[in-house]
Amino acid sequence: MTLVSDQVRRLDAYLDRLPVLSEGSSDDGASEAEEHGFAVADAAAASRLDQLLRIVQSLSTTSSSQPLLPASRVRTLLIQSGIPSARSRQGESDAASAGYTVSKSAYENEIEWLLVTKATIQVYGAILNNLLDRITPLSDDIWYWSEVLNSYTYSSLYTVQTSPLRLWAWTQDVYVSSRTRMRSMSVRDAPADIVDSTASGMSQQWKQFYGIVRDTIRERSFANIQRKVLSPLALCRAEARRKQAQLKKLREITASGLGVLIDEGLQLGHDDEKAEVHDHQDLKGVVERSVALMDVVLKEVCTLDVNIDDFEDKVFAGVEEDPELSVHLEDNITPDRPAVLARRLLRIMNRTLPEHFNAMQSLAQANGRPSRIVRYWLPAVVGLLSSTTMLRILVNRKADIIDWITGFGQTVRDFWFNWVVQPLAKVIKTIRHDETSEIAIMSRDSLKADRESLERMVVDFAVDKPHFAAEASSLSDAQIAEIRSKVAEGDVTPVLRAYEKDLKSPFMGAVRGDLVRSLLIQVQKTKVDLEVAMTGIDSLLKSQELVFGFVGLTPGILVSIGVMQYLRGVLGGRSWHRQERKAGRVVRVLRNIDRILSEARPMENNVLSYKDHGLLLCEVHVLRDLGGKLMPRDVRKEFLEDLDDLANIKGIQVQARALDRIRWAYARWLK
Repeated sequence: MTLVSDQVRRLDAYLDRLPVLSEGSSDDGASEAEEHGFAVADAAAASRLDQLLRIVQSLSTTSSSQPLLPASRVRTLLIQSGIPSARSRQGESDAASAGYTVSKSAYENEIEWLLVTKATIQVYGAILNNLLDRITPLSDDIWYWSEVLNSYTYSSLYTVQTSPLRLWAWTQDVYVSSRTRMRSMSVRDAPADIVDSTASGMSQQWKQFYGIVRDTIRERSFANIQRKVLSPLALCRAEARRKQAQLKKLREITASGLGVLIDEGLQLGHDDEKAEVHDHQDLKGVVERSVALMDVVLKEVCTLDVNIDDFEDKVFAGVEEDPELSVHLEDNITPDRPAVLARRLLRIMNRTLPEHFNAMQSLAQANGRPSRIVRYWLPAVVGLLSSTTMLRILVNRKADIIDWITGFGQTVRDFWFNWVVQPLAKVIKTIRHDETSEIAIMSRDSLKADRESLERMVVDFAVDKPHFAAEASSLSDAQIAEIRSKVAEGDVTPVLRAYEKDLKSPFMGAVRGDLVRSLLIQVQKTKVDLEVAMTGIDSLLKSQELVFGFVGLTPGILVSIGVMQYLRGVLGGRSWHRQERKAGRVVRVLRNIDRILSEARPMENNVLSYKDHGLLLCEVHVLRDLGGKLMPRDVRKEFLEDLDDLANIKGIQVQARALDRIRWAYARWLK
């Protein structure tokens, strides 16, 4: 949905609200005529009305997404209506022979006016779209020439890029000048050449030809030296400056034509309550003047040898003096006005609009940036010349390149499976409590076996040496159970008592006492204590097993995401990057709009001039396209309403406030 689409939809909806010009179906055309007081003469007239109403319905805006019809479709519908082939009342016999009813009813005349008006709206929208599409690329070309002029590096590059064209133009100039001089000399010296042709021979003629070419080159070189002031860069910069000025002039004149069409063309009523029957004569006059305005603007908009004021005066003077307007016709001449307008619309679509398109395209190509062949011929030539060397290197190092590619692929595969797939599988097993995934630094039953062995050792020692455990000569079952429970808690007092006694005389204790036995039991206790500590560490690791799994998975995931983001960035697939570029362009468009409103010279009624309004509409057209893609659907409707306030002629202060409202209200999406 664009600015032109909204304009066309509004105009078409206004026509549909007119009570006299209300459309009827093909079955009740006669009843519509009788309802409004018009009588249908016969069945042929009723059939004619039905055909016209069907064509009117085809010309109506039925699609919200594409309200504009193609120009070829509008042309076909106009021809099918038969209106362009109608004649004036002075040629009634011709009209009757052509199959037309001589006495056309008033209702049929109104339906023909409705049809021509709807066709005018479609042609009007096509012209506005054409002007908008032509103005927008001019800004890019103007920016290109600004870069060339603002940097001597770019100026030098442009000089190198266009050097083959200048050399070719210089060669053609020398050839044409030499050929002209040879013709003049041959005509002047023809009698002498006829007499001396045998004696001079071919060598003398070639010497004469080379002399002429040498003199021409010397003259051209001297003229070029004077013109370029011994610098080819100066000529290129002057050429760039001239083309930039031409593009700016073309952009301003086209914007002025766009502003004239928007502000003065098809200015129909906006209030539904004022759409009454007596407004139809005013509507017909507006349609006539609008068709004339479109015709004059298309013919004059490509003229670059006038300033903006002269262009606007010429356009309005052309409309006022248009010979096809009904106000300029004599009273005794009563032509069929819908037929005249239909023929003029066909002429605009068949001839004027294509001629305007070709003229604009020729001016844009002549003054725009060079073609891609001119801009990239140097790297293309360098690439072509170095292609043999590159091919030779590739052939000689074929095996190494294949090995490198194979090794790179194997490395990528191993990294993916060893650092991404396997850690991810371990994490999944941990989440599902898979026993094979549990972390363990010692066997599961090792501590239990060593602890039972320690209990048996201490109990056997206490039974063999009861005096170290109690005062009695033997131990009861209760005492043995108590010793066993204390050993489970880490208490081996009987062994330590024997160890302390034998340690007083280590040698005798080792030979005759229990020093070695108690020492070995303490070694077993140390082993059990160490296993208890390891069991605690093992439990801690098991409680954090999922954390360790994610820690092992994180490096592979981060590296994979980084590589994927880089590849997406290289291939231009990052949507957020494109979003950022669009937002940056929106900021530049807002800056251009602010500059237009700041530097505009308001007219008497405090509104923008036609040129400034046209430039503003171009920027708003771009802003609608960009901003609509950055915002959600519910915000987009309000954004379009504010853009309408910015684009409509309501005074510079109102438009400036609308621009400020757009900046703060939609800053979240436009940054």
